[in-house]
Amino acid sequence: METPFSRMQAVQSPIIPVVGELIRNSPGTISLGQGVVYYPPPREAFDMIPQFLADPNQHKYKAVEGIAPLREAIAAKLEAENQIPIDEDNCIVVTAGGNMAFMNAILAITSPGDEIIIQTPYYFNHEMAIAIASCKAVLVGTDENYQLRPQAIADAMTEKTKAVVTISPNNPTGVVYPESTLRQVNELCQNHDIYHIHDEAYEYFTYGDAQHFSPGSIASSRDRTISLFSLSKAYGFASWRIGYMVIPSHLLVPVKKIQDTILICPAVISQWAALGALKLGRAYCEEKIKAISEVREIVLDALSELTDFCTIPEANGAFYCFLKTQTALPPMEVVERLIKEYKVAAIPGTTFGLENGCYLRVAYGALEKETAAEGINRLVRGLKAIVRA
Repeated sequence: METPFSRMQAVQSPIIPVVGELIRNSPGTISLGQGVVYYPPPREAFDMIPQFLADPNQHKYKAVEGIAPLREAIAAKLEAENQIPIDEDNCIVVTAGGNMAFMNAILAITSPGDEIIIQTPYYFNHEMAIAIASCKAVLVGTDENYQLRPQAIADAMTEKTKAVVTISPNNPTGVVYPESTLRQVNELCQNHDIYHIHDEAYEYFTYGDAQHFSPGSIASSRDRTISLFSLSKAYGFASWRIGYMVIPSHLLVPVKKIQDTILICPAVISQWAALGALKLGRAYCEEKIKAISEVREIVLDALSELTDFCTIPEANGAFYCFLKTQTALPPMEVVERLIKEYKVAAIPGTTFGLENGCYLRVAYGALEKETAAEGINRLVRGLKAIVRA
């Protein structure tokens, strides 16, 4: 039977499983691919599970927007750390991860054919979500250091534009956007009566003098700012699927319609575990991030050997470096050769929207020092051989 056309044919296939299959077929490969952390959730998260199990009612459906104790803990965290107060003008919705929060936001504010401005290189799941919603992703290139270009964003706006998306600290580039630039973008959105969707999944992952800023703290634009958060990175919660979004109150009804249809509510056992993690707080994350910072130094030191044929802009956030190599080879071919010949994996830049040139994303959050050092040394040896050949 011939496959009928559907909107999903316009959606790119995720590259992570493809690279994963290549890794499985090349035993001993060290992955610098998937963006996960090396550490598990804190013990305090698991300590909440007996409390969940003690009440038979916990096995029933719960509030679409999340259980009250977790939303209260999130509200306290938002006010203390992000300077985002929760009151009658905005509200929290707990989601099954940050990607669901983004999908909720897009479906809540758009109709088919609307436009969403995203920055290139983009996070591929954001571009995919926009396509799934039958909307158009309008791509705006960042500068040579992967920083935002507010005037270019303004120039890309049309009467169909519904939102501008920013991510800081950034996936896939690892850059951190300055507060002043995020304020400019937020003001643009306010002036054009569109939404600023800001993804803060990597909020704790900053290094050196870099500072994280939450546009949701700008009081004058709270009715046009949507803030997205996740426990996947900071608390090692990737498989527990808990994120949350802060939205203007007028979006609560549409978001609840979406989430009730797709999910009903995030897994309640995961919500209780998240409550335990948040009670412990960012001190747990910061201790772990110290180790990632040390791995980062190892990675940057090794990559410095490639500067004669590889551009590596400063990356003071998340746990990524985004390399541009001076080669005419297709990036996927480079990735395949790195895996097969040098037993190290990276992600090709094409999946992040960069079609011109050979870009690679290198992720270092999942590895201990020794493994990271071996992996990055394999990458350096491989790129020297493949690109210079």
